[in-house]
Amino acid sequence: MIALGPAVRAYALAAPVDMRRGFESLWALATHKMGHDVLVGALFLFVGRDRRRAKVLYFDGTGLCLLHKRLEQGRFACLWHNPAAATVHLSAAELQLFLQGCELVGSRPLSPPALTACSLRTTRPFRS
Repeated sequence: MIALGPAVRAYALAAPVDMRRGFESLWALATHKMGHDVLVGALFLFVGRDRRRAKVLYFDGTGLCLLHKRLEQGRFACLWHNPAAATVHLSAAELQLFLQGCELVGSRPLSPPALTACSLRTTRPFRS
């Protein structure tokens, strides 16, 4: 089971992937093409050329896990609109929407930007 809290990072490869790939070759794509370490706990999304299949690779602390989903109707959103970008960053909510078949994911930001310690310091306190 994947626990998707707001702090979970998700990255999608911004290019179609051969869905015959398994653990090792998807690990290599995440490491070399996307530039991330799979062992940090992030989720890595890969989508097939026909956009009917998607795989999510993640490390749960004891081993690699691979979730594979095939849509019976419709297609997943196209995540490779921008050929210059190698990776698309998704929030946990956007990843869930993507896996449910939402077509808006990847075309525009659906979640507000994550708060940082710096942005919290610059906000003014509430006044009564």
